[in-house]
Amino acid sequence: MEDTRQTGNLALTRVEQVMQALRERIASRALAVGARVPSIRTMSEQLGVSKSTVVEAYERLVAEGTLIARRGSGFFVAGHALPGANGTYGAFAARGLPGPRFDREIDPLWLTRQSLETDARALRPGCGWLPASWLPQDAVRRALRAIARDPHAQLTDYASPLGLPALRQQLAWRLAQHGVEAAPEQIVLTDGGSQALDLLCRFLLEPGDTVVVDDPCYFNFQALLRVHRVKVVSVPYTPAGPDLAAFERVLAEHRPRLYVTNSAIHNPTGATLAPTVAHRLLKLAEEHNLLIVEDDIFADFETDPAPRLAAFDGLARVVAIGSFSKTMTAAARCGYIAARADWIEPLVDLKLSVSFGNGELAADLVQRLLVDGTYRRYLDGLRAKLADAMGDTLRRLASAGVTAWTRPQAGMLLWAQLPDGLDAARVAREALAHGVVLAPGNVFSVSRNAGSFLRFNVSQCNRPKVYETLQRAMERATEAKAEPA
Repeated sequence: MEDTRQTGNLALTRVEQVMQALRERIASRALAVGARVPSIRTMSEQLGVSKSTVVEAYERLVAEGTLIARRGSGFFVAGHALPGANGTYGAFAARGLPGPRFDREIDPLWLTRQSLETDARALRPGCGWLPASWLPQDAVRRALRAIARDPHAQLTDYASPLGLPALRQQLAWRLAQHGVEAAPEQIVLTDGGSQALDLLCRFLLEPGDTVVVDDPCYFNFQALLRVHRVKVVSVPYTPAGPDLAAFERVLAEHRPRLYVTNSAIHNPTGATLAPTVAHRLLKLAEEHNLLIVEDDIFADFETDPAPRLAAFDGLARVVAIGSFSKTMTAAARCGYIAARADWIEPLVDLKLSVSFGNGELAADLVQRLLVDGTYRRYLDGLRAKLADAMGDTLRRLASAGVTAWTRPQAGMLLWAQLPDGLDAARVAREALAHGVVLAPGNVFSVSRNAGSFLRFNVSQCNRPKVYETLQRAMERATEAKAEPA
């Protein structure tokens, strides 16, 4: 492990020490623009570090624009550095990120932008992912080191069109545990669940087609479908699944081509599809020639497997998609499509035409964590941790007067209603001003009928500031509601 030294509040590596020393000389004008910096040997002797350390430091300074390298002559001070270059990628990124946009309309992508763009110190009870500290970071590092040491690992070439065969075999086995029979040849790897859905939209839809979604539903379903210029209609969702009477009316009136849903752990409600609803839903789909995309991204959070539409249907008119972004790592994008056999060739051709394949390195990483037992053991602890967090969040929200719509059987998502019909969008804006990102209900609702609801991520709700800010934001919203127009 590389040596470090404490400097202020930061532990600098040897490489970072060299970089900082050179930046200080440039800042103090000891080295002017265009000046040649000390040779690698000289800098090594001056700072008491190895030559390889100096080489890496100089190369990093070139990459950030502080130095330029001239073949055969050495390294020189550049005319300008990248804005904000100050020694740490975190500080550079922080300076490059915009502050929260309070004037932006709260739309399906508002929540994503706030969750990704706000300061790293912000709390995110409204986001849709686990805290980094909950994810198997050490296991990911070990797997990456193993890949780097493996002489047979594919680090530089394109992946095969379907994707890594060993991972597709493992996915076939995992799908079978949920009753979904899919041969490895019926599975196409993708760069995450979003790409999987995008490919299916390209494959199945034409502009002007109608797609039905749940109300509420995952907000990015709406955003992606609008990119494909289709008409989006919605059906109210209940704790057992979509409202079947409303579903049948929508099918008769709008003749949709496609239905996009989660059935295992529904986003945003955390509800679970009931078997009776699943059977009737598939019957209606058959009667109305409806295709279904079943997003199973939260499958690994389950303790007791819920019914799968793809299992009942046998992948005849249902396509299953999923990924490991929520449970393993979002940094290595790896997802999949499981579909009927005659769709695979055109889906692969489409994938190659828009992305020329998927990341083999990410697939290799996922495969290694699946087969050595690391992922299974990690999930056992994660599920218990989420169950505790769910109970704690339910209690704290109840104390604040916020009512859970249903108690989820598993997972991290909780759909809850504010008291007295308070406007969740107003509450979210108030909270955002104090560094807390909430998820207002109408972000998820096509009909905009969820104005008093919020989605909570229980894994991100373990800080007292979340509830203190929520309480203050509700009080401000109540005051604003009482003010005369």
